[in-house]
Amino acid sequence: MTALLLGVTACGSDGGTSASAAEKPVAKHSALTGTADKTTKSALADLVVLPRGYVADPGNPTGAFTATSYLNTWSADPALDRALLLNAGFVEGYRATRLSPDKKKRYTVQLFKTGSAAKAQALQNGLWKQDNHDHPFALPGALSDANVEYDGGTDLSVATAEASLAIGATVVELSVRETAALGTTLTPDTGLITTLAKDQRTRLTAPSN
Repeated sequence: MTALLLGVTACGSDGGTSASAAEKPVAKHSALTGTADKTTKSALADLVVLPRGYVADPGNPTGAFTATSYLNTWSADPALDRALLLNAGFVEGYRATRLSPDKKKRYTVQLFKTGSAAKAQALQNGLWKQDNHDHPFALPGALSDANVEYDGGTDLSVATAEASLAIGATVVELSVRETAALGTTLTPDTGLITTLAKDQRTRLTAPSN
């Protein structure tokens, strides 16, 4: 797939959130899709925060993942990711996706539980560096990016806002993507990502966790 960066001003609409238990690979690490392992229970399920009003995404079920299922389903570079997960002392993962009410936006959150805070930081950086991130937006304590690209495989414009956080021994990846016909004016929803990143940090740093 060929992606051409069009450029963007980082801004977006605010979005509310609600706590909840808790795409075949393309060029962007944040856009990988697949089927979660619904048979595996995960303590991470209760730590995921999802956007209020968004609905279930039938094509991308929510669920836990192991290192093997992540590499087989969502990894854009299995050899590299295998090394990253091994070095991080990966314990378990959890992924959830939701669609906006109008079905135009897809929100994805992934949690990776590692062996320590230092290992989480290393995994966060390793995963983030797999993609180009040239348009950060203001999001303290997190890596962030917002862009609009041309997807040569589908002949569509794609707006993506994403963030990555290392919170204790857990890495959190958040993204919201919107696609539209070429020529459509799109704005990455940095407001939603900002709100959810803050709420996700609050949830993971709560005394009970």
